Amino acid sequence: MLTIHHTSEYSLICSLPPPAELSKQQSLWQLAELAKNLSNVVESVVGMNNLTLFYHLHTDPLALINEVHQLWENVQTQKTHFQGKLVEIPVHYGGEFGEDLYDVAKFHHTTAQEIIHRHTAPNYTVFMMGFQPGFPYLGGLPESLHTPRRDAPRTRVPAGSVGIGGSQTGIYPFTSPGGWQLLGKTDIQLFDVNQNQPVLLKAGDQVRFVVKEMTL
Repeated sequence: MLTIHHTSEYSLICSLPPPAELSKQQSLWQLAELAKNLSNVVESVVGMNNLTLFYHLHTDPLALINEVHQLWENVQTQKTHFQGKLVEIPVHYGGEFGEDLYDVAKFHHTTAQEIIHRHTAPNYTVFMMGFQPGFPYLGGLPESLHTPRRDAPRTRVPAGSVGIGGSQTGIYPFTSPGGWQLLGKTDIQLFDVNQNQPVLLKAGDQVRFVVKEMTL
């Protein structure tokens, strides 16, 4: 069931109950696309299990809420799936770029090679963007790779680092502090302000990690 609440005088949040699931995210992506066509909506931002809509100040919020509920009914009736693009991310696994690879292997009682095999096997789905410009929160990490974050976060994680945090995997677009377990690094730029489309990925896209090199 979709619930809608005000988060400010010019924004609404549309929320679904947990847990976060691909089918729910797909419905929210569809709702976001439809909501963009509403004359009073300025921007739509997809989160995990929610969608925030920003609207013009002189909008009748109750009328907008009714419109959004109607759009949601249409989404549920149509049941069409949002189709994003597939992006391959080449990764240098291990060595100085994947400092936690062996710790992750030890946690799962297996080898570093097996961790890499498991990590490159699925196609992941971008559930949402956040944390940094261009940072994708990816769904689809095999349960056999779910790994707790580091007890002591690093003060500096290099840009392009590929890691695991809990039940998710992701890529750091910029150098920053971080507590995810680092498996490797990619040279692909996820955010480039000089491009017409500065963000490489968006919610709904598919990501596949491929081995560029391994240092074991």
